Amino acid sequence: MDFDFAAELPKIVQLLIGVAAFLVVVAVVLILVDRVPMRRRAWMHAAILLSPAVLLLTIGLVIPAIRTSMLSFMSGDGQSWVGADNYGWMFTQTEALTVLRNTLVWVLLVPILVTTVGLLYAVLVDRTRFESLAKSLVFLPMAISFVGAGIIWRFVYAYRSEEQEQIGLLNQLVVAFGGEPQQWLQEPPLNTLFLIVVMVWIQAGFATVVLSAAIKGIPAEIVEAAKLDGTTPAQMFFQVTLPSIRSAVIVVMVTQSIATLKLFDIVRTMTGGQFDTSVIANEMYNQAFRYGETGRGAALAVFLFVLVLPIVIYQIRQRREALR
Repeated sequence: MDFDFAAELPKIVQLLIGVAAFLVVVAVVLILVDRVPMRRRAWMHAAILLSPAVLLLTIGLVIPAIRTSMLSFMSGDGQSWVGADNYGWMFTQTEALTVLRNTLVWVLLVPILVTTVGLLYAVLVDRTRFESLAKSLVFLPMAISFVGAGIIWRFVYAYRSEEQEQIGLLNQLVVAFGGEPQQWLQEPPLNTLFLIVVMVWIQAGFATVVLSAAIKGIPAEIVEAAKLDGTTPAQMFFQVTLPSIRSAVIVVMVTQSIATLKLFDIVRTMTGGQFDTSVIANEMYNQAFRYGETGRGAALAVFLFVLVLPIVIYQIRQRREALR
C-alpha cells in the first residue's frame, strides 16, 4: 500500500498541532494546580481542573445546542426567520405525525418488553447449573452493533415470491406450515413491531445482567423468612423479589427509554424510514441532510431533547435519593 507523505502532510501537521495543544493545556493545568495552595484555595483547584472539560463541553455541546435551537425557527436553508412554522409542520402534517406516533410506540413497548424479558430470564436462570452459559448467550447480541443486528434481521425477514425458495427464516417457517410468504417490513403498522423485536433482542442481555445482579443482592434472611411463611413462587416473585429490586428495574427502564428515544441505526439499516417506520432521529437526519430542510431537522432535534430531558432529571433525582 503506497503512502504519499506529501499529500498527507497537512493532516499530519493538524494532528501534531492538536497533540501539542493538548500537552500545553495539561502542562498549564499542572503548573497552576501546583502553585495554588490546596488548603486555602480548594475551589480554585476544582476550577482549574474542570476548566478544560467545561471548555470542551461548551464548544462541543452548549454552542451547537444553541445553534440548533435557533435553526429550528428558520427556513430550510437557514437564511430566513419562519417562527414556529417548523413546529407547526411537526404537529400537523401526516408524515410528521406518523413519525411521532412510531416514536411513542417504541418508547412505550421497548422498555417494558426489555425489562420483562430480562427479568423473567434472570429469575429462571438464577442459581441454575448452567447460569453462566445462559447469561452469556443472552448477552451476546450486546456485542453486535445496531447496524450489524439490523443486517442480520433483514435476512430473517427477507421475502421472496412463492415460486422462489425462501431465504428469510421467518418466511421459511411460514411456508413450511403451509402459509404464504409475507413482506414483513413493508406492511404497517406490524413492520414497526418487527423492528422493535430487534431492539428487544439486543437489549435483553443488558437487562438480564443488571436485574440478575440485583436479585443476588437480596438478603438471604428475607428469602428464608418468606419461605418459612409458606409463600408460593408467584408470591415470592411479586411480594419479595420485585419490591427488593425496584431500583434496578427503574434503572433498566430509564436506560432503555433514553436509548429508544435516540434510536436511529435499526430503522435506518432495515427500512430507511420507509413504509411508515421512521422515528424522530431518523426523520431528523432525512430532513436536515437528505431533503435540505435544516429548520425541520433542527426542530425535531429540539423536540427530541425536550423528550429526553424529563427522563434525565428523574434519573438524577433517583440517584440523589439513593445516596441519602
